[in-house]
Amino acid sequence: MSFIPRLTSNIPLDYIPPQFPSLYWPFPISGTQAVYLYNPSDIWRFTLLWTLICFAAVHLAASGYAVVVQWKNWKIIWVVPVIYAVVGGAEAFIAGSVIGGLTGAIYNAGYFRMSTWIPLAWGVTNTLVLILSSFAIQGGL
Repeated sequence: MSFIPRLTSNIPLDYIPPQFPSLYWPFPISGTQAVYLYNPSDIWRFTLLWTLICFAAVHLAASGYAVVVQWKNWKIIWVVPVIYAVVGGAEAFIAGSVIGGLTGAIYNAGYFRMSTWIPLAWGVTNTLVLILSSFAIQGGL
C-alpha cells in the first residue's frame, strides 16, 4: 500500500518505515534515538503484530494449562492447542486490525507521529480486554 504524503504533512523526506519491533529506551539518559511511525499502514502493521504476539502468549498459556489438567485424555488433548491457536489468531487479527486502523487514521488526521511503544501498549490493552471479557460478570444492579 503506497502512501502519498500531503503538502502539510510532517513526515520527514528521508523517512523509512522502521523494522519491527524498533522499541527504544524512551528516557533521554544516554538512550538511542527515538523511532516514530508516520504512515497509517505502518501503524496498522505494528499494532497487528503486537496484538498477535500478546494474544499468542495468552492463548499458549491457557492451552498449556488445559493440556496439563486434561492429560489423562491424551488421545484428543492435542487438539486444544490447535483450536486455541486458530481462535486466538482470528481474534487477534480482528482486534489488531480495528485498533490499528483507527489509531492510524486518528494520527494521520492530526498530523501526529506515533512512538513505536504505542502499538505495543494497544496490543497489551487488547489482550487485557480479552482476558477481562472471558469472565462472567453476574448482576451488580
